[in-house]
Parts: sequence; structure tokens; C-alpha cells
Amino acid sequence: MPSLKDIKRRIKSVKNTRQITKAMKMVSAAKLKKAQDEITAARPYAEKMLDLINSLASKASPDSHPLLEKREVKNVSLALFTSDRGLCGSFNSQLLRTAERFLRERGPSGASLYLVGKRGAEYYKRRNITVLSARPVGSGRPSYGAAVEIANDLVGAYLKGETDEVHMIFSEFKSALTQKPLTIKLLPVATPDGEEAKEDGDGKGEYIYEPGEEAVLASLLPKYVEVQAFRALLETSASEHGARMTAMDSASKNAGQMISGLTLVYNRLRQAAITKELMEIIGGAEALK
Repeated sequence: MPSLKDIKRRIKSVKNTRQITKAMKMVSAAKLKKAQDEITAARPYAEKMLDLINSLASKASPDSHPLLEKREVKNVSLALFTSDRGLCGSFNSQLLRTAERFLRERGPSGASLYLVGKRGAEYYKRRNITVLSARPVGSGRPSYGAAVEIANDLVGAYLKGETDEVHMIFSEFKSALTQKPLTIKLLPVATPDGEEAKEDGDGKGEYIYEPGEEAVLASLLPKYVEVQAFRALLETSASEHGARMTAMDSASKNAGQMISGLTLVYNRLRQAAITKELMEIIGGAEALK
């Protein structure tokens, strides 16, 4: 049975923890608003660029650019985006489970990993899998410069023939309560064909390209990879803040319930101690009569 002093010390400790979780919730809420505004602004640009790439690529031959070339798939690379810090619920574990499922589906050959975020790097440090590169997300808001570096690494490995396909796993931000791991094929750039290309072209105006469609396509394809990498950074950042805000709110509520329970136990023990002392006084007075 713990003493009154032990319970009082534990109540104080839980109260201090609740103050920390409340502060972390407020910080994540402030960061989430900025991250949500950034991803809301970036999504239309990324979607419009994808439409333009599809419009151009559907008219060009796969041999017109190396990033459109489809090869026999022998080596696959997976770019996995996680966070640098924890205390965000099941955010990182969902991404890692999605990555593990992707690797199992690849069979014995597996895939090589390009890791963005310390949590992913720590998870795969002691596992028997090829890690091409591991880099932290960094503090502050995601920068486009970081996305350019990631895109250059992935495109460079693809152009050198070190990999035949590049996939990307990141957390798509739905709301502060909902974040969904998303897997997309980044390279080679998927192009609509046949009826799908015809349906995509229906109802859309024709573009006039200068100097030419292939030149514009060659300029846009690397930019498309950069934009997708930047979107993954923004989506993951917003999802991380949303998950941390939810986790810290839940932790604060649990701490409050724990404090209530400990306070109740403390009061009962204190009452029992007072009653015991009174009984001893009364017993002593009776013995003196």
C-alpha cells in the first residue's frame, strides 16, 4: 500500500506531465494551421501540373524522355516519409506498416529505401534491408529546396539505371483526426493511354506549346517530381502536427482522469488515517478511566 506522501508525489508528477502535454497540444495546433494552409495552397498546383503532364505525355512516345521510359522491373526504390520526433500517436507506425506491406509484396527481391525522417531511419537501422540514403526532415516548415534535393537524388538514381521504379509513401492529410498513408508510383511517370487518354482530353481545351510539346515536357517532368516530393513533405508535416495535437489532447484528458483517481485514493487513505488516529485516542482515553 503506497503512503500518502507517495501518492501526493505521484499526483504532482502527473500534473506536471499534463502541463507539458497541454503546451505541446497548443504548439501543434498553431503549427497545424500554418501547415494546413500551405498544403491547401499547394494541392491545386500539383493537380494542375499532373493534368498538364498527362496531356503532354499522352501525345508523346515513351522514348521521348527517360522519365517516361518503362523498363523491365528488377530494382525498385521506395521513398518513405516519416517524422523526426515521436509523441504523435500511431502516425509513424501506420507509415512503417504500410512500408512493410509494400516490401512484403515485392517478394524476396524486396526494395531499396530512401528514408526521409529520423523515425524511419531508426526503424530500419537494425533491419536487413538496403538503405540508399537517410535524411532528417529538419526543424521548421518544409522548404522547396529540400524537395529539390530529394527529387534530384531519386531522378539521378533512376537515370543512372540504379532503379527501374520509384514509389513514394507519405501521410495524406485529411483532418486533424484523420491521416491516411498514401502510396504512389513516382517514376516512371505514369501516362494515360487509350480510352483513358481520350476521356481525359474530352472537355478540355487544346494548349499551344512554345517551343514545342517535347521541349516543354522535358522541362516539366523533373519539375513534376520536385512538386510531388514537396507535396509529400507538406502532407506529412500537416499530418504529423494533426496527429500530435490529437495525441496530446488525449494524453491531457487521461492525465486528468488519473489525477482524479489518485486524488480519490489519497482522500480515502487520509480519511482512514485520521479515523485510525481518533480510534487510538478514544481507546487510550477509555484505558485511562
